Amino acid sequence: MTAHATHSDHAEGVGDVDAYMQRLGQQAREATTRMRRVETAAKNAALLAMAERLDEARAEVLAANARDLARGRDNGLDDALLDRLALDDARLDAMIEGLGQVAALPDPVGEIDGLRARPSGIQVGQMRVPLGVIGIIYESRPNVTMEAASLCLKSGNACILRGGSEARESNAAIAACIQAGLERAGLPEGAVQVVATTDRAAVGRMITMPEFVDVIIPRGGKSLIERITREASVPVIKHLDGVCHVYLDATADPQKALAIAVNAKTQRYGTCNTMETLLVDAPLAEALLPRLAAAYDEHGVELRGCERTRAVLDTIAVATEDDWAAEYLAPVLAIRVVDGIDAAMAHIERYSSRHTDAIVTESYTLARRFLAEVDSSSVMVNASTRFADGFEYGLGAEIGISTDRLHARGPVGLEGLTTRKYVVLGDGQVRQ
Repeated sequence: MTAHATHSDHAEGVGDVDAYMQRLGQQAREATTRMRRVETAAKNAALLAMAERLDEARAEVLAANARDLARGRDNGLDDALLDRLALDDARLDAMIEGLGQVAALPDPVGEIDGLRARPSGIQVGQMRVPLGVIGIIYESRPNVTMEAASLCLKSGNACILRGGSEARESNAAIAACIQAGLERAGLPEGAVQVVATTDRAAVGRMITMPEFVDVIIPRGGKSLIERITREASVPVIKHLDGVCHVYLDATADPQKALAIAVNAKTQRYGTCNTMETLLVDAPLAEALLPRLAAAYDEHGVELRGCERTRAVLDTIAVATEDDWAAEYLAPVLAIRVVDGIDAAMAHIERYSSRHTDAIVTESYTLARRFLAEVDSSSVMVNASTRFADGFEYGLGAEIGISTDRLHARGPVGLEGLTTRKYVVLGDGQVRQ
């Protein structure tokens, strides 16, 4: 079965799952050899053809999504999951616009930098090349199917996409649009394959076939990512939690501190770059905490504080040890009063998930210390943690956030889906 399965056969008929996944892996690996020689214009043509086909197939995609939603309601999916699953014309428009944006991004593949002459006369540099075959495992949101396909394609990779079972018909309809775009541009259909079975064994097979898959990117809840990390024999690019901090230093401008601390928590609650713990330098506590509490109250945010925080805000709940390590993804905030930057960084070192941490300060020296000593994938000075995002960083789009140190760290855009190899330019030199 090819990736463009219809809703009637999407979840069934793949036969033996191991053999099916091996076939997808072989097709993806074969596609990588062709993708290495595909010009940027052909990639962009495929992306624009996908956008055109998605626009043409609105009725089919929305009908498939309606069936997924009906099944989800019957299976008791909560409102938040149903919202992530739902597609409408506005979301299809956003997917189409996203394809155009990726097509407009610079192609990183083939860039050579650091080229330098050696005493022997050779020139040595590094060329940016695709990673190869990328396996992406995700939940709920069918728009991820198109987003992931577009980023992998533009960066010259082949990909195998495994969406959640709740979105199986939506993903099949989107996969058909992807295949139509590849065909129109003359690119191999194995460049993007959507797994056509909901059998969980397919995930187990995908993450344990390093002969075909070069890297796995899981996008979903903590339990999914923990399972992938535990069981995979293929390298994984991932983050588990977004326990992000903002530290308000004693020298902070009060207006900046208030604006950043409120935005970092309330701009959106359910994102991995939302602040979950606020650290306040002791000299600021008495004057600033009541103003912060009033602002949070306007947004309906529940506050939990340490004893020193509660000495100023005596009506808030007591923060427990669990609160310091919590990723709430909700209008709940833990607050701790600390004695200076060393205490703040000690707290971050103990409880941070290494995602995004920020300092608000007017001290150049303390800002430099924070940048150098806080070991997170994004470290910020006088800015909201909500900026930790590929689009905001100028990457154009992202496949996810990585808190690993190898190979990518922070928002993973097109460059994060490539690696480098050394290239040597000579003119007949031989080693003496």
